Amino acid sequence: MSEAVTRGIRIRVRAQFVPEHSALEEDRYFFAYHVTIANEGEQTTQLISRHWIITDGTGDVREVKGDGVVGQQPTLRPGEAFEYTSACPLPTPVGSMYGSYQMRSEAGDHFDARIAPFTLALPNALN
Repeated sequence: MSEAVTRGIRIRVRAQFVPEHSALEEDRYFFAYHVTIANEGEQTTQLISRHWIITDGTGDVREVKGDGVVGQQPTLRPGEAFEYTSACPLPTPVGSMYGSYQMRSEAGDHFDARIAPFTLALPNALN
């Protein structure tokens, strides 16, 4: 689980291995991650875009950038939250992700809401 707060926007992420979409013998490991974005600030804020940095167990890094999340650019009033689930395939049983969401406040200013690092790992892979 990871959690970070930027300008009143709290982002929590929980990841889990999805064995039914993985093929271990082919080095294909599939991880789902559930994100909660909560507006704990005083201004309505809209999520505009995402930026993920994904590192696999060999140290290879890839970046993913795009508009919104799961096809949406949610607007959050104070006290509201938005949740979604997405996924990340890896060629290794362990990896990590972190990044940011570009947000726009009702005043029109843009800022990056930080997504704290979290681990993607096969159960018991790190024990």
